[in-house]
Amino acid sequence: MKKYIDFQTFHFHWADYLVFSAMIFLSTGTGLFFAFYKKEKAIELGQQDIDSGEKRRKNDFDTSNMNEYLLGSRKLKIFPVSMSLVGSYVSGVTILGTVSEIYYFGTQYWMIVISIVFMAIAVSKIYLPVFSVLRVNSSYEYLEMRFSPAIRSLASIMFVMDEMFFLPIILYVPSIAFNQVTGINVHIISTVICIICVIYTILGGIKAVVHTDAWQILVMFVSVMVVVTIGCFKAGSIGDVFQTASDGGRLIFADVNPSMYQRQTLWGVLIGGFFYWTSFNAVNQTMVQRYMSLPSLRKAQWSIFIFTIGIIAFISVCCFAGLLVYEFYTKCDPMSAGLITVANDYLQHDDQLLPVFVMQTVGHYYGVPGLFIAGVFGAALSSLSVVLNSTALVMLEDIVKGSLRLKLTERSSTILVKGCILILGVIAVALVFVLEQLSGILSVATSVTAIAAGTTCGLFTLGMLVPWSNNTGALVGALAGACISGWISFGSQIAFANGYVTPHKLEISVEDCPGNVTMPDNVYIDESDVFPLHRLSFHWINPIGVLTTVLVGTIVSFISGPTVIKKLDAELISPVLHRYLPKECFPPSGITNEMTRENTATHLLTDGRGKAGSETGESSDNSGKY
Repeated sequence: MKKYIDFQTFHFHWADYLVFSAMIFLSTGTGLFFAFYKKEKAIELGQQDIDSGEKRRKNDFDTSNMNEYLLGSRKLKIFPVSMSLVGSYVSGVTILGTVSEIYYFGTQYWMIVISIVFMAIAVSKIYLPVFSVLRVNSSYEYLEMRFSPAIRSLASIMFVMDEMFFLPIILYVPSIAFNQVTGINVHIISTVICIICVIYTILGGIKAVVHTDAWQILVMFVSVMVVVTIGCFKAGSIGDVFQTASDGGRLIFADVNPSMYQRQTLWGVLIGGFFYWTSFNAVNQTMVQRYMSLPSLRKAQWSIFIFTIGIIAFISVCCFAGLLVYEFYTKCDPMSAGLITVANDYLQHDDQLLPVFVMQTVGHYYGVPGLFIAGVFGAALSSLSVVLNSTALVMLEDIVKGSLRLKLTERSSTILVKGCILILGVIAVALVFVLEQLSGILSVATSVTAIAAGTTCGLFTLGMLVPWSNNTGALVGALAGACISGWISFGSQIAFANGYVTPHKLEISVEDCPGNVTMPDNVYIDESDVFPLHRLSFHWINPIGVLTTVLVGTIVSFISGPTVIKKLDAELISPVLHRYLPKECFPPSGITNEMTRENTATHLLTDGRGKAGSETGESSDNSGKY
């Protein structure tokens, strides 16, 4: 019982504030460094390339300044980009949300790592080659090339709305963690985080974002590993941790229950996880922008490979941390015992489990809690900066230039991009007040982002894998996908908020809690009267959105008159289908295309296109063009 009593005495020491402040200053300093010295050098080199006659794709940004600011002149390095890709997904949502998910629902979610492996294969072989050969600035440019400006506008607006909803989640999670160990108001913390991030994102552009992400991910990984290592030492051994989890019914890896209503099953995690991760990593602008900042397809594929290894390692560490938290609180659930402070007078937040665990187990090691919170903040800053930068690019390229067809000067473009970043920061801080009324960060984040992610991934999949799809099919399919996923997602959230649906948590104990604590009654109401789609596990929202978009789009395309495949440009179709396309889809030998680059094209379709060329009687030189 004693280990649960004195945790309130462990709050930030001056050493913790020192470690935390160092991380903040390094973030800002990196932005300033790339805003001035590195930026001037890069622009000078870019201008030299132009002066020396290097060809630029006609869809590139009009000036070297904007090219450098938003894409790093397409000359970034593999490792920092890979780390930035990890940082774009691993936010406080992942760190804190995954721990509470394992604590309350068991280890079935850990099997998401299998889905991530299949996601990496799909992204690198199906989607990325198309973006690479077209060398898009924004991923949504593809939708205009394949379908129409209207489809591009629809997808880009959905992306902007999606990121606006996700921004406050990124801010809120580290804020409640910092609040737990310092007592500082959540809204003050979130405002400070946002101001810092907006400053270095505005000043440094994509290079500041990528390079700052790289070391922030390092701090984040080291901080969690330190906590996990000390936690293992206190628990006795790794074997003891798994034994306690087994005794408590937390070790679940093969729950093959076919029910789509159960929160975590093997099928839900594998299928839902694959669709969700593919939707995010294949076509989302926050990811595609980093892929396109690399000079070739091969390097972009290597970045996905490194990203996959990094994300699997980090998620595994977070899942194990969830078992550590369970081992420590196996006899005293901190939520039931009131050991976790509340953000308001009505709600408790299970996402504070890990911060409380850190303070109780390593709070007396001065500097360690500061390192952990610095890691959580680093995760938030990296995700926030990526979203701000990518959303600003979409506003410029897809909405202002693409939808509104406005031609801007370099000065106007710069003001627009930086103004968008500033406005998005203000919106994010304001929406934190709304998010504070929600609980269960992981499922909320997945549900909200599934609407736009599922629909846009469905559109890209329809365009790249269904050659006969047309503009009408894409539009109707997108509307159908957005409606069905939105109906399920928001309906589920409303049902949960009204108490019609409750998560079925695994058993907990309070027998060793200090004071007079009684076991809470796990009374689950009859959910049979709730509309079936509103009872679905959050894992199924994204697959339903993707498949609805593709199926409806395919059917409507057939009804309204399918696209004549012979008139399609093969570059708009995924290379996995090239061998099945008629030879008319490929331009004759000797015709050059300014949108391709030799180093990208040579690697793109060595096998698939080469076979197509041999089957259709084309020369190997013609297939090599791609």
